[in-house]
Amino acid sequence: MEKNKYQDLVKKHTPKENRLYNGIIAFITGGIMGVIGQFLIEVYVSYLNISTKEAGTFMIITLIFIGCLLTCFGFFDKWVNFAKAGLFVPITGFAHAMQSAALDYKKEGLVTGIGACMLKLTGSVIIFGVVSAYIFGMIRLLIFGGNI
Repeated sequence: MEKNKYQDLVKKHTPKENRLYNGIIAFITGGIMGVIGQFLIEVYVSYLNISTKEAGTFMIITLIFIGCLLTCFGFFDKWVNFAKAGLFVPITGFAHAMQSAALDYKKEGLVTGIGACMLKLTGSVIIFGVVSAYIFGMIRLLIFGGNI
């Protein structure tokens, strides 16, 4: 089969995606995630009597734990399929990516399975995050001279 005919056949049978609907769902679920995060911060500030900054750290830890737990039980994939980027973009998506890779490769052992493969999906995010933080830090140092 010719390459062009094959591409036409693929385009014909590829399901169309409703981008407006997906965007609205992602916006709403992302907003709900923000509300849940703020609720957790308020609970931690009120009941643990800690600062908002420390409560923010506890909130992130809680969301990561919940994302990993839901991944282990198999619920997170179903919810991401519905919510799209509303659940996949926040920190819960990062936790899900690491946890699912760890679960996929656990049968190969701790070192060659989990240790070697857990960062397959998230390693590039970490690398580019560190590199961009370094670059923006250097730019800030050059512009403001450390007087902020």
